[in-house]
Amino acid sequence: MKNANLGLNVDLKSGHPALEFTNTVGDHASQNPRETLFQYEDLVSWGKRVALLRGEQVENLRHKAEARPREAAVVFAQALELREALYRILVARTEKKPPAEEDLMVLNTMLRDLTRGAQVLPQEGSFVWQWDFDPESLKGPLAMIALSAVDLMTSEHYQRVGQCADEDGCGWLFVDTSKNHSRRWCDINDCGNRAKQRRYQKQRQKS
Repeated sequence: MKNANLGLNVDLKSGHPALEFTNTVGDHASQNPRETLFQYEDLVSWGKRVALLRGEQVENLRHKAEARPREAAVVFAQALELREALYRILVARTEKKPPAEEDLMVLNTMLRDLTRGAQVLPQEGSFVWQWDFDPESLKGPLAMIALSAVDLMTSEHYQRVGQCADEDGCGWLFVDTSKNHSRRWCDINDCGNRAKQRRYQKQRQKS
């Protein structure tokens, strides 16, 4: 049985590892999204960056992917399928719409395999979930991503998930922790600044 490290103690721009995963596509809401993950190695490197994967686990996964490239390619394709399903589920949340059943099915199919051996165990005066999966298997990163998504979707942060309001279709998702829940941009110095420049240009054209 393995404790799941969900990377929740890392300072992430989006506010949550699951959102960092959906944000691995640039301009996700546009007609021309830009992929940043191209192979299993990229998935492992990303997992290390957001602290879902650590230490020897990262090196072991890299070695296994090199030794079993076909299996690694299949798992990588499943990871991208999971990412797009999660993205659509979370975008539906920002639009106050129910998620599509087929998207929930993608997530739940993976979770069924994970939770067959799940149990609650005492730890330091409280309780923790432990999951029956092998983090050293090629599918280990998918398990961590799925559990991270569940952590977000069952927490108070789920109601605060927002999407960048950029007109060009940035599509970036984030947890809005502002006091008035008024965050609109992925980054005020990026899409926020571009929107400010557009408003300025429109004002000049009117004057």
